[in-house]
Amino acid sequence: MRLIFLGTPEFAVPSLEALVAAGHEVAAVYTQPDRPRGRGRQLAAPPVKEAAMRHGMPVRQPERIRRPEVIEEIRQLAPEVMVVVGYGQILPPALLAIPPRGILNVHASLLPKYRGAAPIQWAIANGEWETGVTIMKIDEGLDTGDILLQRATEIGEQETAPELAARLAVLGAELLVEALGRLDEIRPRPQNHELASYAPVLKKEDGRIDWRWEAKKIYNRSRGFVPWPGTYTEFRGQILHIWKTKPLEDAELGPPGTLHASNRRLMVACGNQTALELLEVQLEGRKRMSAEAFLNGQRLHGIYKLGE
Repeated sequence: MRLIFLGTPEFAVPSLEALVAAGHEVAAVYTQPDRPRGRGRQLAAPPVKEAAMRHGMPVRQPERIRRPEVIEEIRQLAPEVMVVVGYGQILPPALLAIPPRGILNVHASLLPKYRGAAPIQWAIANGEWETGVTIMKIDEGLDTGDILLQRATEIGEQETAPELAARLAVLGAELLVEALGRLDEIRPRPQNHELASYAPVLKKEDGRIDWRWEAKKIYNRSRGFVPWPGTYTEFRGQILHIWKTKPLEDAELGPPGTLHASNRRLMVACGNQTALELLEVQLEGRKRMSAEAFLNGQRLHGIYKLGE
């Protein structure tokens, strides 16, 4: 099948690779422009661009997909279908009308749950035990299109957002190829909009810890918000990033935010008489380190409150 692929992040690469392996004709790949990355702020290509170039595919990187000349270019390419996986721009109605067999999207949730930009992160942060991938037909709404196929998977108790994303990327690629192969027989299923929930774009403030929360909620956020925005608090007037944690139940360690150092372990009192053991932390401007290394450097004496 002749198609155009629109995608940008690492999550989209398995889908592009699967389309090639299945023998589909990828007329062009559209991805975001190269952006500065890293400490040196050197221009770096999106993962999808790198994958497309390995296969010798034509790559387009318009700043705005909705520009008339870009839409006309896509129309001239005459795709039967278009595939979108984490492209990063909203498609205009003029573009939706081009492919006769529609535009398919690989979305990393079981729609209508977790519509939006960060479904993997929010599913983990909210303590969900199950998620999955959905192949849907794009319409003019935000992840509101008809569902073609879905596949569920459990979320591991200690699984982080990058780990889950890697699994869902492969699952989504498999389901995408299946959907394209069965496009004539699958009957699209409208979403139940009354059951919709949302996964908005992550903000820096989402990572700030409120120690009045129960330990399990903070633990889930520390898994879900890796690598950005992470979870963080204040310690001695500096930002302390909390990278790896372990919830402790029925631990009475005082008011929420109270920091305890005992037997080379670092623990914090949380809400509802729970506590969180800090396993890996990072003071701003320093390297990420184990709790034991942190204790060696800080030499805590007395009682400290985090978040103040």
